[in-house]
Parts: sequence; structure tokens; C-alpha cells
Amino acid sequence: MKNLEMHQVWMDRAIALAKEAGAAGEIPVGAVIVNSVGVEIATGVNCKKRDQDPTAHAEIVAIREASRVLNDWHLKGYTLYVTLEPCPMCAGAILQARISTLVYGADDPKTGAIRTVANLPDSPMSFHKLEAIAGIREQECQKLLLDWFENHRRYLLHSELI
Repeated sequence: MKNLEMHQVWMDRAIALAKEAGAAGEIPVGAVIVNSVGVEIATGVNCKKRDQDPTAHAEIVAIREASRVLNDWHLKGYTLYVTLEPCPMCAGAILQARISTLVYGADDPKTGAIRTVANLPDSPMSFHKLEAIAGIREQECQKLLLDWFENHRRYLLHSELI
């Protein structure tokens, strides 16, 4: 399977996870960690609300699960797929875990720390070289977030009127 096709397949998996998170009332972001031969090692979804944990972003949840499954925090050789560009906290965790490749769908114009607002992987403070690939299934990822926020705002507005 060619790289682009492989990235699209794994991003589809991350999108499915994001939809699950959205259906549970969480911001719809999904993440998948895959090894070098294309086997899924761990997944994560946003669960800040459910867990009452501000660090429970999809990327962090997936990194924690992968580290537990592998009994190793060092994830060199692994690829992380996530539907939204990681924030500074998640970018830091990705670098700390030594993940080799990050593939993400939509840019985050508010807190994106890979290329959009900040560029942590290429900054002088980064000790680890991260390959970052953006824009895989970008439109699907953006639409998922936009639709969720629109529905969430509509729900909040309706709740205030009752």
C-alpha cells in the first residue's frame, strides 16, 4: 500500500474514533498509534469531560495506552494519526515520547503547535526530529469539528431558552 493510501486508511480510523468522542459529548478528536509494519498499537479520544481531566486529549490518551501496551515510553518508529493538529501540551508529549511520524488532518488556527500557530518540532528547544504530515482527510476532519461545534452551540442556546 502506498504511503498516501496508508495514511488515509489510518486517518479514517482516527475519524471514526473522533465521531465516537463527539457522540459522547466530547470535542471530536481521535488518535491512533501504529507501528512500523502497520499494526494498530493504541487509540485515544478526547475524554476531558468524562474523566474531568484537562490532559485527557486524544493524543495523550493514545500515548499513555501505547506506553502501557509496549511497557515502554519510548515510541521511536511509531506513527501517530490524529484528526486535529496537536496543541502545545500534546506536541510536547509527542516529542517526549520520541514518536517518529505525526500525521494529522485539520490545522488548528487557535492552538496548533506543529505548524499553524507555533512550530515546536522545529524549534531550538526540540531535541527530537519529528516528521509531520498535515492535511490527510483535512476536509472530513474540519467538517466533523465544525458540525460538532455548531450543534453544541445550538444545544446550549436551546438550553438557555428553556
